Amino acid sequence: MVECKTFQTPQMLYYQQNALQKLGFQAKQYGQKALIVSDKIMEELGNVQKCIDLLSEVGVESAIFLEVNSEPTDEHVAAAMSVLEKEQCDLVVSIGGGSCIDTAKAVAILATNGGYIGDYMNQQKIASKASLPHIAIPTTAGTGSEATDVTVITNTSNHVKMMIKQPVLMPTVAIVDPLLSVSSPKSVTAATGVDALCHAIEAYISKKAQPMTDVMALSAMKYIVRNLKVAYDDGENIAAREGMAIGALQAGMAFSNASVCLVHGMSRPIGALFNVPHGFSNAMLLPAVLEYSRESCVERLADLGRLFAEEDTVLTNEQAADVAVKSVKELCKYLSIPNLKEWGIEEEAFNEAIDKMADDALDSGSPGNNPKVPTKEEIKALYTTCYTYAF
Repeated sequence: MVECKTFQTPQMLYYQQNALQKLGFQAKQYGQKALIVSDKIMEELGNVQKCIDLLSEVGVESAIFLEVNSEPTDEHVAAAMSVLEKEQCDLVVSIGGGSCIDTAKAVAILATNGGYIGDYMNQQKIASKASLPHIAIPTTAGTGSEATDVTVITNTSNHVKMMIKQPVLMPTVAIVDPLLSVSSPKSVTAATGVDALCHAIEAYISKKAQPMTDVMALSAMKYIVRNLKVAYDDGENIAAREGMAIGALQAGMAFSNASVCLVHGMSRPIGALFNVPHGFSNAMLLPAVLEYSRESCVERLADLGRLFAEEDTVLTNEQAADVAVKSVKELCKYLSIPNLKEWGIEEEAFNEAIDKMADDALDSGSPGNNPKVPTKEEIKALYTTCYTYAF
């Protein structure tokens, strides 16, 4: 018997310019007091106050937690939970990058199901109760976390990034307003943009790809290929920002339902051990991993290659696959993506960590979805290649 497929999304999606204005309307339907999970940068930009004001307009009170940094940890989750319980919040609103949204997801699930967030890793504990309602508002076009049932939280006791996937982690509402990404610095636009492209590519080449995810992944790749350089060169180009926002959203929906592959498996240990933000670590690894995987997914990479080649149908699949790998590499160079050494990771410390990183990557399960499944030794060799990789 053929197993049926599933495709999960938030209950409601708002996207395009001024979508943020829908926050109050949605919040009023779900609660009376919201915990706003964000960071200090969002506060400085005035985005947190915008949320407070929009909630206040409809009579929804708010409390704030602003201690999230570039990589969310179990300590952030515990601290945010303390605020939620103290303030008796019945709704969670997250605004910021994927770290803010992931932290909020963890808080929402623990608020109703209890325990430690790590309990839910690898389905050790299944959340039997619905999470608190969660309205997710991304301010970068990257993680797609606003439309995924995944959260990634670092365990501070063993320095492992816990990839936790459960249906109740899906936000109730996603509000994707490209105007919020205009303030993103060039480096953030670059890293989160390549992160989104990585999500789309990995969803498309994943062994768990399916017809619905293929549609989203292909569309996401088209949006990102056409808009990332423009958004990087001119951050105030609203059309490009909107294109990237839609691309990242679609990529998030694609990989949430098809799973990610080797790049993500290898990138999480780098983030956990060396505090490299997720978008950057994915971007650092993507070209080399595509070179490694190419032989096992030529036809799929050919579809990407034709997007870069403006759909030149004259190319054979082999040629188009080569264009895909070459173009991703050139894109990373154009966006000034550093390799691991250029980021500042000390070589001796990196080499000492390679064995653990390879084990952690394999333990995550993501490499098993790759079209070419690597051995531990192959992962270690890829880490060595990526340390001084020349884009």
